[in-house]
Amino acid sequence: MKIAKLFDRTFWKFILVGVANTIVGTGIMFLFYNVFHLSYWISSASNYVFGSILSYFLNKLFTFKNKANAKETLPRFVINISLCYLLAYGLAKPLAMRLLSGMTVTVQENVAMLVGMCLFVGFNYLGQRFFVFREKAE
Repeated sequence: MKIAKLFDRTFWKFILVGVANTIVGTGIMFLFYNVFHLSYWISSASNYVFGSILSYFLNKLFTFKNKANAKETLPRFVINISLCYLLAYGLAKPLAMRLLSGMTVTVQENVAMLVGMCLFVGFNYLGQRFFVFREKAE
């Protein structure tokens, strides 16, 4: 696959949907962590529970214009989101803890959540494009 195909119109639609998801999910995540003092894992997971519901419908209908039955796409979507979340946040937390070892745990975990968000976007785009809502070969 050509690199230009990765960054076509579909990519920019995915980014637009991601902006909406980010506003909703990030607000929830930092509110849960900093105001309600819920844990790193509960706060970051809440971001993806709420954001993923919005993401599924917007990406299925708007980004990928996927007409497949939800019975086909929804299980793949859940698998993709789960793997992307575990991978992104599982990498981000130890990285932030190591690089920011002189900082407070609150600073380390806030930075880890930001890094995890960035990693998640990349992993999620690839997963949704090539696994969840992949185009069927003619």
